[in-house]
Amino acid sequence: MKILMVNKFLHPNGGSETYIFKLGDYLKSIGHEVEYFGMEHENRTVSNSLGLYTDNMDFHTSSKLTQLTYPLKTIYSSDAKRKMLSLLKSFQPDVVHLNNFNYQLTPSVIYAVKDYEKAYSKKVKIIYTAHDYQLICPNHMLRDMQGGLCEDCLGGSFLPCVKKSCIHSSKAKSLTGFAEATLYKKLKAYKHIDCIICPSGFMKTKLDLSPVLSGKTVTLHNFIDDVERKESEKKDYVLYFGRYAEEKGIDTLLDVNGVNLVFAGSGDSEEKINSKHGVKNVGFKTGKELEELIRGAVCSVYPSVWYENCPFSVMESIMYGTPVVGADIGGIPELIDEGKTGFLFKAGDPASLEEAIKKITEKPALADEMQKNCLNKKFDTVDRYTEKYLEIIEAL
Repeated sequence: MKILMVNKFLHPNGGSETYIFKLGDYLKSIGHEVEYFGMEHENRTVSNSLGLYTDNMDFHTSSKLTQLTYPLKTIYSSDAKRKMLSLLKSFQPDVVHLNNFNYQLTPSVIYAVKDYEKAYSKKVKIIYTAHDYQLICPNHMLRDMQGGLCEDCLGGSFLPCVKKSCIHSSKAKSLTGFAEATLYKKLKAYKHIDCIICPSGFMKTKLDLSPVLSGKTVTLHNFIDDVERKESEKKDYVLYFGRYAEEKGIDTLLDVNGVNLVFAGSGDSEEKINSKHGVKNVGFKTGKELEELIRGAVCSVYPSVWYENCPFSVMESIMYGTPVVGADIGGIPELIDEGKTGFLFKAGDPASLEEAIKKITEKPALADEMQKNCLNKKFDTVDRYTEKYLEIIEAL
């Protein structure tokens, strides 16, 4: 089978890139042909046979003059469509797998597939992995700029995005996001997608609210690398690891008292963390250092205040034998077996979080039992995930 992976970034940038690289590598290892289409970048790590990529668009570091040309390009990219069509003609894929494509590539890539099908009388299956809520929310997070959960655009109009300046707190950028979302809703562009893979059941329920998307969605939790399953000596700290950002619930966690907190990561909230008495910030860690931090924690904390999808950190902690205290929001509850591999708490509530943490830290016998439960918990690795992925494609 020939599969064309489409993603705006083709260099290591985040979870969606990790996903397409690992899935693509495994697909190739079992005999499938995989090529990639997206933006050019000096750190690009994957390719296609024609060497065709769109120009890099950076909304944060480009010059103001360059950014003046972006509004129309973020709604429809004739360059992306033209290059995508050339690649389709050359590679002749059986499947086009869309990932993050809005704004930089635009839905023009979908119309490239439809033009190719028409010209060559060949059906191409289009699947899409929803790494966020982009198809139903212009700022992709179901969250407003005041920091609250927001589902105002799920009613059918995207005007709330403009009223609240939901994209980068900019009225102009939010107006562009509104125009993009409204245009493609009117055109029903996403009806051409054959299947939408949702990494959480929660995300599926939200996408199913759209009449165009409903009936196309399936839930398939993310895969994770397998690790050595072994019991570890637990120390007296509670670990947060990941990005230091407001939407990750850092403020909630810092309001917890009587808990020995260790933070491992980096981000905009680092100053707040460093100013909190009694909290230890060890900075950004990866590899063996991070593994040892996770294994040694009596529990880890995932206190997000936005609708998380299927966070790798929760699965990673459990696989290393460390129970997770997670917010009862988004896809987090789907990954935690209450009372067995962790506890849930009311998102944004420090008292509820503190109570849940102390259920573990103050009961050594329960902590030991939970470590065993975590080590026995199974999540899909890339091989099992790919089996399910291919079954989905074959059924289309």
